[in-house]
Amino acid sequence: KPQPAATDPAEFSRTMVDVMTRSQQAMTEFMQNQTDHFGGSFDPVKLGEVFLQNLSTLRFEPEQLAQAQWQFWQDTVALWQQTTAGLLGRPTEPVIEPDKGDKRFRSDNWSDGHLFDFIKQSYLLTSRYVLGATASAEGLDDKTRAQINFFTRQYVDAMAPTNFALTNPDVLKKTLESKGENLVKGFQNILEDLERGEGRLQTRMVDTKAFELGKNIAVTPGKVVLQNDLIQLLQYQPTTATAYSTPLLIIPPWINKYYILDLQPENSLIRWLVEQGHTVFVISWVNPGSELADKGFEDYLLEGPLAALDAIATISGQAQANVIGYCLGGTLLAALLAYLQAQGDAKRVASSTFFTSMINFSEPGDLGVFINEEQVESLEQKMARDGYLDGTDMAATFNMLRSNDLIWSFVIKNYLMGHEPLAFDLLYWNSDSTRLPARMHSEYLRTMYLENRFKEPGGMVLDGVPIDISSIKTPCYFLSASDDHIAPWPSTFAGATLFQGPVKFVLAGSGHIAGVINPPAADKYCYWTSRGRPHGDADTWLEGASCKAGSWWPNWQKWVAKYTGARGKARQPGAKKAFPVIEDAPGSYASLRLDDG
Repeated sequence: KPQPAATDPAEFSRTMVDVMTRSQQAMTEFMQNQTDHFGGSFDPVKLGEVFLQNLSTLRFEPEQLAQAQWQFWQDTVALWQQTTAGLLGRPTEPVIEPDKGDKRFRSDNWSDGHLFDFIKQSYLLTSRYVLGATASAEGLDDKTRAQINFFTRQYVDAMAPTNFALTNPDVLKKTLESKGENLVKGFQNILEDLERGEGRLQTRMVDTKAFELGKNIAVTPGKVVLQNDLIQLLQYQPTTATAYSTPLLIIPPWINKYYILDLQPENSLIRWLVEQGHTVFVISWVNPGSELADKGFEDYLLEGPLAALDAIATISGQAQANVIGYCLGGTLLAALLAYLQAQGDAKRVASSTFFTSMINFSEPGDLGVFINEEQVESLEQKMARDGYLDGTDMAATFNMLRSNDLIWSFVIKNYLMGHEPLAFDLLYWNSDSTRLPARMHSEYLRTMYLENRFKEPGGMVLDGVPIDISSIKTPCYFLSASDDHIAPWPSTFAGATLFQGPVKFVLAGSGHIAGVINPPAADKYCYWTSRGRPHGDADTWLEGASCKAGSWWPNWQKWVAKYTGARGKARQPGAKKAFPVIEDAPGSYASLRLDDG
């Protein structure tokens, strides 16, 4: 068997010197530029102060703490015994194993050798002890407990042995095989990411040059038929000779681009809806600059779905439309329905569908740990200077919610292994974030998250009209996702119980994106549904729900069929003189990336 070539010590030493030189350069540039970037999405200094203050209030029940410490000691001794037995060649069983969803230790190198198996299990035992101790602390209100648990988890995740070259067997193996070139390339990647972020480390997740909107992503044929300051309205080309008389409008969130619904032909919800015979219209939100700083939530309602409904009524000749709202777009849809109800115009929307949308913000999940009066004030000061919240700041916050998948995995791949980012359509979309106007984002954080006034009658006034969510009588299909880390399903369930009209609640398997984008052909996941309106609490509803394999899309199509009207000749974009074709989909609003200006 041929032996691998021996590593030249002198060459390896020279490589390490190069690594250290580049490391020093990277750190110098990083520190010189950080001051200008504090006060981004959320001030890390203020968050740190809050965390330390909260830690000082922790109280532990002595007996419970003693039991936890004794269990940790017993587990540690058992690990030493297991490792010793393994070194002596005896068969052993692990003391602790990674959770089923933990991808960090899947490499065989973490189990094949006794040293790294010991490091792995030591980390897992310590993590379990630390997280368990903070979770069981006494004398904390729910918000403080959530903050401590979240930031303790961030620290524990950051300290994982996978994140350090000397304790990651895959990195060590790569370093020896490449004579350290992986580390040199990793620091080149760091320097490039620092330069790209103008001194702020912006880790690349994807090869952005591999995709072009309208060419190999967001390719479903359509046209832009309306444009104003905030939206372009896309109308999609029919693929059937006939179509339902009632058109369909989709309101996506404005913190990301709409084309999550149209990544590739095989997983495009937009394409699937067109194939079912819907005349599909989609709002594509602008990527705003400082000139739109004074646009508020009210403007997003008036220039967004209301303007779109006006145009759609003229284009289709129909007074009604079915409307879908996704995430933040669903919150806006609820505002639209309540506004129309107050105006006596509720019949303009035949049915409403909510994808992973929060209406009641009393339990916002991990996002809530970032939001308090001090943080919002700090954010408002920065937005007052810039006129908007930069999309990269919001993206960084969302990435922290899944730090192992969206932060540390790329630190390992890009900086320790020295790999180049891959071409992956979902990550391309994830990196294509948008700015948020200062006034709108401030109103959103305060009204929804800080004060939770959105669900209260008259808690929000739009265009001079006090709205009342509980007055909504429009038929509603409410979709949530079981593993959603952005809009936790117990919270979205609570929002679904606020409406007066008929409500069908459906819980999809998986998370905020995969739970929604789940085409029938994929034959993945499942969904839960039950008869009658949602009521009571989420856990009770789930106990009485039935689980069905596969995609929820056909279930929705069956539900919405009651509101689609009869089929007639399919409508072509641009057929109405009042709304001629402006340009091809996906349109210029969606095509503008943050790094384009």
